[in-house]
Amino acid sequence: MTQQVLNAIFIGSIYALFAVGYTLVFGVLDVLNLAHSAVFMLGAVVTYSLVALHGIPFLPAAVIAILVCGLLGLLIEFVALRPLRRRNAPPISALISTIGLALIFVAIVEQATPGSLFSWLWQDGANSVRFPTGTVPNPTYHVAGLTIEGTKLGILIISVVLMLVLGYVMRFTQVGRALRAVAENRRAATLLGINVDRIFASTLFVSSALGGLAGLLFGLALSDISPYIGRDQVELKGLAVIVLGGMGSIPGAVLGGYLLGLIEVFAFVRFGSNVEAGVAFAALFLVLVLRPQGLFGARLRERL
Repeated sequence: MTQQVLNAIFIGSIYALFAVGYTLVFGVLDVLNLAHSAVFMLGAVVTYSLVALHGIPFLPAAVIAILVCGLLGLLIEFVALRPLRRRNAPPISALISTIGLALIFVAIVEQATPGSLFSWLWQDGANSVRFPTGTVPNPTYHVAGLTIEGTKLGILIISVVLMLVLGYVMRFTQVGRALRAVAENRRAATLLGINVDRIFASTLFVSSALGGLAGLLFGLALSDISPYIGRDQVELKGLAVIVLGGMGSIPGAVLGGYLLGLIEVFAFVRFGSNVEAGVAFAALFLVLVLRPQGLFGARLRERL
């Protein structure tokens, strides 16, 4: 059972890292960025391609992929969100535009084969691949009867450290105070001299960089990289996490990620893989019935 708790903490770290990016954008911009799952996928795809196709070592490849995903966040802001915001479009418009961008990103990857326009990015079409053997050293440790893979331990440490750093930045730095001011009241923040558009762009960059990092860590640890890992593995679960923890709450997203990981692992052990996701969403349903604002959130005005 202790081994299963360890597995739950590991998968919960990836869910939490992904969901923090989701909730950061929602908290500041008041919209759900449904292209976030596609950015997650591209984090894994770009890293894999740099390593397997272009021979770049994993660490610099990962850094490049994270920066690329951050730039994709800026693309989402400038193409899908800012023009609508300036036209005072309803929130549903931003939701639809990010869905459209997500479909474009996925289509580019799934159509990329040798000789195609995007063969430099990906050459396996809709197929699933894994990182070449030995991409990252993966020693196994045995501690108190537990089996701990070095890769998963590293992912856990990276995730926890990044989330702590983000929490510190949000709470104790001038940038964090500016973000919270914009999230609370855009007009008042503008009157205080805060460049709201710059805050929005920075938020999308950081959010997407975190999403890309979560994606490449997922692909590394679970050996599953395809155009559909964002859609199939984390999109709905990420939404479940931020609803479970409380919409717009970064601590809630972190705790919700670990809670969902625990629910999934224990459901798998008790009922098997066929009902794993069902049990997780049943728990989410119960939370929403009993506490609509989520476990750690405050009651919010209507948002999309």
